Amino acid sequence: MASLLLQLGLYLFFFVSLSLVSSDSHHHHPLDSLTPSEFQQVQAIVKGSNPGSSHNITFQYVGLDEPEKPTLLSWLSNPNSTTPPPPRRAFVITRLHGQTHEIIVDLSSQSVISDKVYTGHGYPLLTIEEQVAASELPLTYPPFLASIKRRKLKLSDVVCSTFSVGWFGEEKSRRILKILCFYTDGTVNLYMRPIEGVSIVVDLDEMKIVEYHDRSTVPVPEAEGTEYRLSKQMPPFGPHLHGVSAMQPDGPGFKINGHNIRVMGFGQDITILYFYILMQAYFILITCNRWANWDFHVSFDARAGLIISLASIYDLQKHKFRRLLYKGYLSELFVPYMDPTEEWYYKTFFDLGEFGFGLCTVPLQPSADCPSNAVFMDGYYAGQDGKPVKVSNAFCIFEQEAGRIMWRHTELAIPGENIREVRPEVSLVVRMVATVGNYDYVIDWEFKPSGSIKVGVGLTGILEVKGVSYTHTSQIKEDVYGTLLAHNTIGVNHDHFLTYHLDLDVDGYANSFVKANLETKRVQDNISPRKSYWTVVSETAKTESDAQIQLRSKPVELIVVNPNKKTKLGNYIGYRLIPGSLSSPLLSDDDYPQIRGAFTKYDVWVTPYNKTEKWAGGLYMDQSRGDDTLAIWSQRNREIENKDIVLWYTMGFHHVPCQEDFPVMPILSGGFELRPTNFFDRNPVLKTKPPTHEQWSNCTTKS
Repeated sequence: MASLLLQLGLYLFFFVSLSLVSSDSHHHHPLDSLTPSEFQQVQAIVKGSNPGSSHNITFQYVGLDEPEKPTLLSWLSNPNSTTPPPPRRAFVITRLHGQTHEIIVDLSSQSVISDKVYTGHGYPLLTIEEQVAASELPLTYPPFLASIKRRKLKLSDVVCSTFSVGWFGEEKSRRILKILCFYTDGTVNLYMRPIEGVSIVVDLDEMKIVEYHDRSTVPVPEAEGTEYRLSKQMPPFGPHLHGVSAMQPDGPGFKINGHNIRVMGFGQDITILYFYILMQAYFILITCNRWANWDFHVSFDARAGLIISLASIYDLQKHKFRRLLYKGYLSELFVPYMDPTEEWYYKTFFDLGEFGFGLCTVPLQPSADCPSNAVFMDGYYAGQDGKPVKVSNAFCIFEQEAGRIMWRHTELAIPGENIREVRPEVSLVVRMVATVGNYDYVIDWEFKPSGSIKVGVGLTGILEVKGVSYTHTSQIKEDVYGTLLAHNTIGVNHDHFLTYHLDLDVDGYANSFVKANLETKRVQDNISPRKSYWTVVSETAKTESDAQIQLRSKPVELIVVNPNKKTKLGNYIGYRLIPGSLSSPLLSDDDYPQIRGAFTKYDVWVTPYNKTEKWAGGLYMDQSRGDDTLAIWSQRNREIENKDIVLWYTMGFHHVPCQEDFPVMPILSGGFELRPTNFFDRNPVLKTKPPTHEQWSNCTTKS
């Protein structure tokens, strides 16, 4: 009976949902990702500007050249104006005749408005196509075939992959990659079966092998026990996990209108909104989202992946939406491995700037990567030929009620009274997953009704391992730079440093950065039996150097305030950063990878807004030399008090592998929170009603 009611409910939900979709025509928001047709226009315009060489052009990056911030804010401040939105432009990086070009394309005029040759250090984002082409070269290279034959391996089971080479003080450089190969006989877990000792260097501009080394032969790790596919597992199996389902008894509380999701009647009961698969076709175009008391914009970029913009929260007391985040995204991901030997020293990756988080975004699996109530959005990027490439289900958006409590209190002190008030928490999550080689990164942006934004990071996938001769720890007499995980398999120690760009606009763009230091004070004059207490001593950062924070040094609360606005009680309104995982770099400052990754030296930096300062490691990350990083920009020590400022936050993980990480790693989670601090006059969810829950009787099958 319950099953029949469920089917009927879904049937009715479908027709109700159709009525919620507005037929209004869609217009581009100025921050919308480039569309497939716009990518095609960019390709045609750029190739048309180089008629004699169009077949030699490669598109390394194509993304939105967003409007100047004051221009966009001015346009947004007049929603009823007939003023047209800022013009749509694209920023393009191409390679042509061994040179890197930076091109601005105006889509409204269908023209190139600037084309500059980049002459500095470093190279642009690697394309997927050139990496695939480079990884196939060894399979027909005679010296490599001889190495495979000498190891008695089957060439048909050899798979090769590309690795960036870094920079280690070389005066001159060329666009090269290293190629390493793996053995898949008996498993698809290729990263667990490296073919050690063989390294290959490919020149990408010439697309040929320019160096080849076969230095040593060690056993290829065994295939046994490396499979992770469920279909290949044998009993005994782990515990059976029971699924959890939920219904939306009050129906959808929103209306879709072009790019917006609007709550129908603010202040009504906000129930769990379940967008079933049937709604996905209507959600593909949605990039501006309004849910409960939140309003924000979502977009996709080949380098950054998920970008959150224009996040505002509704203030029930002031009866308006108030801005807190102009733009937030992951700016760089630094992953240095701790093996200094010849075959490993260069493995110090900058995943966004070298490989692209958007390029590595993978389609999300319904009811696995995302719950059954999720809706999905596609993403697009430009391939090497400039044509649009679709990433299906690049993001998912879902409401989450996981048994968490938003607030509660039980009062037992009043005689004759037993008071218990509880509000379960329902939040909205935007999720993406990027698979960069062996690692899978789960990125969540969670919006809470209380005004907090929680950014979550999950690390999973396959470890980067090294083939060795050891089969037991008793055989190891030297530093192997990691942990023995299985026979002939060392999981190498490494780090993950994720640097976020957070352009906070707390109730306006003019903000200040306050360090609320928690300092111990001695009790004076014997006024109390206590000897000490701590108090808050606030300090407003005047310049960039004042805002460079290593969070392990002393207890401090970090708040971005609007110095021009106060609450009714006189407190400056603000948002506080609540840090997550704290792991500082352990490399020396003069080590080449750390020179390139100097932006990780401090957990927190604050800079004045600058449209060009988007990528913490610089625009050209591949073989960069550390001369265009957040650390370099901040040496100017610009003023940041009562300015339009950007908060940069780095969260880190030191990863010492363990046997539980083999053959696939259970997710390792971290994150941070942006939390309102005197932003509201009182608890903003005090009057929030709990969601409506439908009670379903238990159904059992009689034998």
